[in-house]
Amino acid sequence: MSIRYECKHCRMPLGEISSEHVTEAQLGFHFLTPEERNDIITYNSSGDVTVKLVCDYCREALQSHPELSLVSSPLQ
Repeated sequence: MSIRYECKHCRMPLGEISSEHVTEAQLGFHFLTPEERNDIITYNSSGDVTVKLVCDYCREALQSHPELSLVSSPLQ
């Protein structure tokens, strides 16, 4: 199983964990509401997980220009 972290705006890879021994509780997924889980975590048929976060560059751009949050793909 692989857990990939990527930016939800620019899709830049942020990190990856490749381990069969990592649990969702160790990653803190159990703290998320069902809605948050649906928004940021996707599972594929092979059991790999993609977690969509916001990278520092996109976070700073959105803070400097909040109107970008109104656009569906502001930084692509």
